[in-house]
Amino acid sequence: QVQLVESGGGLVQAGGSLRLSCAASGRTFSSYIMAWFRQAPGKEREFVARITQRSITTDYADSVKGRFTISRDNTKNTVYLQMNGLKPEDSAVYYCAAGTTWSRDRYNSWGQGTQVTVSS
Repeated sequence: QVQLVESGGGLVQAGGSLRLSCAASGRTFSSYIMAWFRQAPGKEREFVARITQRSITTDYADSVKGRFTISRDNTKNTVYLQMNGLKPEDSAVYYCAAGTTWSRDRYNSWGQGTQVTVSS
């Protein structure tokens, strides 16, 4: 288990940018695959992006590909989500997740979420 805390959410105008951070506790952070998910009101939680332990491989949902970038700094136990060209449909609570396998539906730990609101 690893404890995760997201930050960096807020209100931004369409076309703007935000950088989300997820701070993890524990010395095992570097052993986890990390991912970002989001959930808008009335909708199911959806996958956004994921990254392998040493940042060799990344994967993105089609809806954010080319606009969002996931990265991590294992020396700081932190994973990031750089969001550019934000659209109103990106508005959601964004969650950080940690897993042990390359699977979009298998994660062991979740953060509390951070709200992102994009105004039109």
